[in-house]
Amino acid sequence: MADAGDMRARYRRITRFAARYLVQAWWFELFLPRLGLARISARNRTKRLQNIARRFHGLAVDLGGLMIKVGQFMSSRLDVLPPEITKELEGLQDEVPAVPFAEIRALAEAELGVSLDRAFASVDPTPLAAASLGQAHRATLASGDAEETGLTGVVLKIQRPGIDQVVDVDLRALRQVARWLSRVRLVSDRVDMHALVEEFAHTSLEEIDYLHEAANSERFANDFAGDGRVTVPEIVWERTTRRVLTLEDVTAIKITDVDALRAAGIDPAEVAIEFASVMFDQLFADGFFHADPHPGNIFVTPNAPDPTTGRAWHLTFIDFGMMGEVPEGLRRGLRRLLIAAASRDGKGLVDGIRDVGVLLPSADTAELERAMTQLFARFGGMGFAELQEVDPREFRAFAVEFGDVVRSLPFQLPENFLLIIRAMSLVSGNCSALDPAFNIWDAVEPYANRLIREEGGNVVQGFAKEAVSLAGLAARLPRRFDDLATRIEDGRIAVQTPKLDRRIGSLERMGRRIVSAVLFAALLIAGAVLRVDDAAFGTVLMSISLVPLLHALFAGFTNRRGPS
Repeated sequence: MADAGDMRARYRRITRFAARYLVQAWWFELFLPRLGLARISARNRTKRLQNIARRFHGLAVDLGGLMIKVGQFMSSRLDVLPPEITKELEGLQDEVPAVPFAEIRALAEAELGVSLDRAFASVDPTPLAAASLGQAHRATLASGDAEETGLTGVVLKIQRPGIDQVVDVDLRALRQVARWLSRVRLVSDRVDMHALVEEFAHTSLEEIDYLHEAANSERFANDFAGDGRVTVPEIVWERTTRRVLTLEDVTAIKITDVDALRAAGIDPAEVAIEFASVMFDQLFADGFFHADPHPGNIFVTPNAPDPTTGRAWHLTFIDFGMMGEVPEGLRRGLRRLLIAAASRDGKGLVDGIRDVGVLLPSADTAELERAMTQLFARFGGMGFAELQEVDPREFRAFAVEFGDVVRSLPFQLPENFLLIIRAMSLVSGNCSALDPAFNIWDAVEPYANRLIREEGGNVVQGFAKEAVSLAGLAARLPRRFDDLATRIEDGRIAVQTPKLDRRIGSLERMGRRIVSAVLFAALLIAGAVLRVDDAAFGTVLMSISLVPLLHALFAGFTNRRGPS
């Protein structure tokens, strides 16, 4: 049982860490750009973020628990975060310190109601793997259990002592951070932080129930029954409880161990393609997917060559504590997204994003449709090798345009999307590790073509009608634009609203003064609170609070003397 004082200290460490770096992010990414100091905020940004990642890495390793899960998720976001940051966090997959075996033995024996010496012929005290919520040890079943199950070598997965309390404290801390973020309009307008944290909480609580994990394992195995690409370890139910899980030992080649794969005569590039296809089946066909497919949870197991495909290996999934479900409606929307992406249909892609609930109904998507259509028109038909020949400045120009458009749209993450994003991020990371030339779109296209065939003629006809509609619109647009330009040049279109402009200007000035006053109060209070633990940082914040205070006072003075 963990000490109550230790749990309070844990909560304070997490929230203080978050408060400190949220204030830093607000200062550099929001406040300075509003003062016209964007160049200063951009200076050393990578170094700043790298420093935050390094400090979080240390915090996560020291605390363990859900902090490891948060770090693992960030380390998988190769598509969003720069490599300097993901590199700092990727070790969290393997650096979790092990619990002494004496403590593990005591918990396991209390759960099983019998000594390990009687329950098993042998148990290796050296952990096979140590994870954030539990750790695994190799074991050999006793003769009676071995005869009944047909298994001998097993893996004994045992929860960390006191993990229930740790998860409870971590979730309370994450809920507090979510409340802070919800007060930031830039965040609250786009993401329901409360819903995201509650989804994470639900998943985490399920993950520490090994009976739930065992049931997930059997359901996953049924989904892939008869599919030679995938195997799942058998569960030894007689030696399984809520905190102890006994399962078949299926240890093989770690999916990202490229050297071992090649030594076994297995092409890593083929593994990447097959792995992506299996994950697509889970998301778009079965609707029940492995939400934590990091390298430690996927093995490549050599076997006799398949007479049909010639493939001499299969994928073995383990650890079914974190699973996700995709309801039929969402799955249908995701299939539309996939088909639109493979068809290079910008408007269809945006419609699909709206259908799955990412974009709010009020969103004006005209600019996003234009950006996606241009993106597909310019780069859609290119293979990976061709894309490497494109001038990087073209990619940067599209990225700037696309980023500005996305930031202007009201979006939210619907239920289950956090796990979907996590799963696909890990898939992309694993596949890139297997094959640096791997392009997720190359894997998407054949899968989407299969979906199109499966959806039948109605979908194809729908896309054909949409294509005809778009072609007609595209044919009429040049004439419309020419006509509009002529009317503007001839002076036949004019909009003059001097009173409205003055009123808007007055409201904007008042808004800026209010924002400055709020920022002054927030900085002053934050500095006073943090000064207790970090005198230097707290003093800096309190000093900086003078800047928005002077702006509020000076702006009011100049506005009174300025023209009305």
